[in-house]
Formats: sequence, structure tokens, C-alpha cells
Amino acid sequence: MVLENAHVRLEPLSLAHARDLADAAEGLEHAWYTSVPRPDDVAADIERRLEQAAAGTMNPFAVRRLADDRVVGQTTFLHIDQPNRHVEIGATWLGLTAQRTAVNTAAKLLLLGHAFEACGAIAVELRTHWHNRQSRAAIARLGAKQDGVLRSHQLGRDGTIRDTVVFSIIAVEWPAVRLGLRERLQRAEGAR
Repeated sequence: MVLENAHVRLEPLSLAHARDLADAAEGLEHAWYTSVPRPDDVAADIERRLEQAAAGTMNPFAVRRLADDRVVGQTTFLHIDQPNRHVEIGATWLGLTAQRTAVNTAAKLLLLGHAFEACGAIAVELRTHWHNRQSRAAIARLGAKQDGVLRSHQLGRDGTIRDTVVFSIIAVEWPAVRLGLRERLQRAEGAR
């Protein structure tokens, strides 16, 4: 499945995206509180995600910025719970050139639209590390509401303990969230 709008194309993740994703991961090594693979580890990260996709636990995408036709990050549907019509959007990261641009908003508009409109989701969850203030602010700007904090939730790759902030958007909120995201994209287009 490919999802596309005027800003981004979300393509099923494959090893063909490895070179662009390694380039996009450059300079993100400082972000200890995220799950961005190191440039040398991108191919292994893609293989891990593809194994999880084959097992039906994840649906990973490469994020292609249409303005320059570059793959600038990844995003994923995970914790797919079809019986309860619930999914998480996560394991998302964007290279430095895509951060604070319309790319994240456009990608989330596509993912949320697919979840609510095509799949009939009743809730979409987004999670991030407590210390990832940039991500927390971006999730709140999407229109998601903070549900709570899962304290001492996970171990990081460096052994640190992660507190996870959980946000969600529920189906009755989607029309207003969709309108807000579209408005943000129109403003971004007007600023160009």
C-alpha cells in the first residue's frame, strides 16, 4: 500500500530505501532518546522491520519528500489490533532536513486518514520518550491528547530506562484533527 498527498509519499519500506535512509540518519546520533538507527545500522533496521511486517505486527513505510524525491525518514503502523480497531503510529523519525517542515504533518494526515477512514479505527495511539520534548510537542500539535505516562516502561539500547508518554486521537476527534492538519499544510504551502 502506498499513501500519497502533495507533500509526501509513504512507500512500503524495503532495502532499496537503505542508502537514502542512511543519509537521512546522519547527524541524529545525538538523539539518545529516539530509535533512529545509526547510518551503518539502517539495513539491519530495515530487515528487522520487514521481519515484523511479515509476522503481521508492523506495517513500516519509508517517507519520501516529493519536493526533491528523497527518502527522508520512516514511519510505521504498529501494535495493530484489528479486533479492537486500534493501532499505534510510531517508530517515526525524520532526517534533519525534514524536521520542522510540512513532511511530518503531511505523513500523519495520510496515516491517520488511512487508519480512521479506510480501516475504521476507533483510536490511534502515538508514543514517545519523556525526554523527547520535540516529539511530544509535535504530537500535541497534531491534535492528539496526552493519555498518560508509562513510567519505567522500557529499556533503551544504552540501558537507560524510558518513561513513555502516550497520546491518542479517537474517532470522534478525527474530523477536527483532519481539518487542523489540512489548515497547517495550507499555511505551509502559502509560506513557500
